Amino acid sequence: MALTGRAERIVVVGTGPAGLNAAERLREQGFSGELLVVGEEPRLPYHRPALAQQLLLGQAGPEELTLPGLPELDVVWRLGSRAAALDVDRRLLLLPRGEELRYDGLVVATGSQARHLPGAPRHDRRVQVLRTMSDGLALHRNVTTGSGPVVIVGGGFLGCELAASLRAMDIPVLLVDRGGDLLGDVLGERMGAAVTRLHRDAGVRLALGVTVWRFAPYPGGIAVQLTDGQLVSARCVVLAVGAVPASYWLRGSGLVLEDGVLCEATCHAVGARDVVVAGDLARWPNLRFDEVPRRVEHWINAVEMGRAAADSLLAGPGARPFTPLPRFWSAQHGVRIQAAGAPALAGDTIALAGARSLGHQVCGYVRRGWLVGVAAWDSPRGMRQWTAELDRQSAVGSPRPSPGETETPRGMPPDGGRSRRGRWCGRRGER
Repeated sequence: MALTGRAERIVVVGTGPAGLNAAERLREQGFSGELLVVGEEPRLPYHRPALAQQLLLGQAGPEELTLPGLPELDVVWRLGSRAAALDVDRRLLLLPRGEELRYDGLVVATGSQARHLPGAPRHDRRVQVLRTMSDGLALHRNVTTGSGPVVIVGGGFLGCELAASLRAMDIPVLLVDRGGDLLGDVLGERMGAAVTRLHRDAGVRLALGVTVWRFAPYPGGIAVQLTDGQLVSARCVVLAVGAVPASYWLRGSGLVLEDGVLCEATCHAVGARDVVVAGDLARWPNLRFDEVPRRVEHWINAVEMGRAAADSLLAGPGARPFTPLPRFWSAQHGVRIQAAGAPALAGDTIALAGARSLGHQVCGYVRRGWLVGVAAWDSPRGMRQWTAELDRQSAVGSPRPSPGETETPRGMPPDGGRSRRGRWCGRRGER
């Protein structure tokens, strides 16, 4: 089904980067029918990555973070409306209180929701997650009142960025993570160790290799006891233990819900040609790397996938596969960490540029002798160079080595760029 020739109604569910960019792309591509955007939050779309930094630091308020150009988008906003169910056979989106929205094409972009930590008293206002503007405003109130440290549970990108912002505010921080190094499972052993040193040097107190045993709220704060016996009296606790796909409302719809919504390479939901999925919720095969469906939870991917999903919805069965080169970055304590590709697929790592110390270092992630990812530590120029090389090597249609081949990746110097097999990233086999 191609939608461009008739005046239909397209509904976009989700006001995050994937949903908003899908709506913008539909208008860019000439869709002139009715366009409805349904969002659970009561406010217009805003710059979500700024919640852990500009909003928390008080550098920008909700008005400044609202995205510009929204009135010119020519859409009908249905804000403060949580999608309740989907009937793909009758092409109906169900909203609360029994309202039904008919659609001719549907973009599903409800993203993900914060993972719950068992035993955490989420009813207590001092125990928070950070996913929405309301969460960010509440967190700002909590961290700027009371005494004691802020305890962050989870050492991923969100936890690390929050710790950096709080230290910039001169607020004591205890960062708790079950791993041995911060971001080690994402960036590898060497870079993970560097991130850990960076936070220690900035005054972040770390509790690694442990978890929270129990929480004990009291009138002036909340006590946190760790599995190593430490007892900390905190002003508040932030749970940054990951996210799960927000697919609860799609149960019974007929879509395949397995760690998100299973999609074809074109972003079409499996079994529903008039439904496309974009952003954190989508699990699709990126043919740039292989045919295994996976989710990618990065802001840039949500932006690009929203646009690609809109194109696919308009094109119908003849749509082109979505084959991006995933990219993300993080700013922590004045250091810019960038990555591209699929480092999690790698079995080995290689130093691509820079000195033996991690300053201005670019790390390559290798799978069967093939470059599948790069990461840079304060090295924008090196990152640009090696991202371009990664893009060339991983382009769809490029030859791939057979299993067992371990030749030096194309573009590498003959010495292999000081290979650090296994030891850098601590991986055992491929994932």
